Amino acid sequence: MYNGDNYISRNKLLSGYQLAKLHTFEAAARHGSFAMAADELSLSPSAVSHRISALEEELGFKLFERFHRKVVLTADGQRVFWALKSSLEFINQEILEIKNQELSGTLTIYSRPSIAQCWLVPRLADFSRLHPQIELNIITGNENINLHGYGIDLTLYFDEKSPERLAIHPLMDEFMLPVCSPEYAEQHGLVGNPANLSLCRLLHDRQAWGFDSDTDEWSSWARHAGVSLEACQLSMGFDRSDLAIIAAMNHAGIAMGRKNLVSKRLARNELVAPFAGLEVKCEQRYYMATLPNRACPKIQAFIDWAQEMAAEME
Repeated sequence: MYNGDNYISRNKLLSGYQLAKLHTFEAAARHGSFAMAADELSLSPSAVSHRISALEEELGFKLFERFHRKVVLTADGQRVFWALKSSLEFINQEILEIKNQELSGTLTIYSRPSIAQCWLVPRLADFSRLHPQIELNIITGNENINLHGYGIDLTLYFDEKSPERLAIHPLMDEFMLPVCSPEYAEQHGLVGNPANLSLCRLLHDRQAWGFDSDTDEWSSWARHAGVSLEACQLSMGFDRSDLAIIAAMNHAGIAMGRKNLVSKRLARNELVAPFAGLEVKCEQRYYMATLPNRACPKIQAFIDWAQEMAAEME
């Protein structure tokens, strides 16, 4: 079967005739087991084995190495599996796009956690009022994800560099300003006295715009505000800006706040900004990203709504 003499078999291309066999192959490769594939497909293990053997003969190369209690993909089989997996993801994405042509159904949004918690989620009631037939699904994380094949329609990021090969939709600029509880500001004599930061614990987002931003937010603010942090010895790091803000509200220290995310807490006097005039514009910005050339009314409806919400804050 694989002796190299079967020229026709080795040069035969795939056709619709092999789709059922490829379906069986995909299940077996995913499970690493003919028996488990048989259970999923409601076939006998021998039927699965027969289909894959027939596919191997038609293709002219082995897809699996057979052992007593398991099967393992060959190098060629691994290549076919990944090609098939990528093709299925592309088809699924196309199906999702077709289903999402109406102003109804599910809209899945992936957002940085702090933006979701402090800015997006408090405003979602307004979006639902305007578009009651759209079911929002909000997912959060700090990773830059691949929109292809994961069922995510739109991402909401805070970053300096936009992802490549995506359509970018600007949202709003951001400004940095130190914030703390009124009690903490009074205890450390902070109002109008940035030099007293040396007495404080600096709270910061370690993943502000990268996986290890550490104290970059504070350093950037200090550089642009003309403030020295050399005497500051105490700090506390988080992987989300909103957690640093919650710690500041509970008197754990002074946090580097993002104005758009803390404005309501400043208005309610849950936080104060003790250094008037030392607000610094971030090099980073908020933006939304979608797959290019994917016209979808409900995605556009969300983009338009979010940009309108952001414009009201200017």
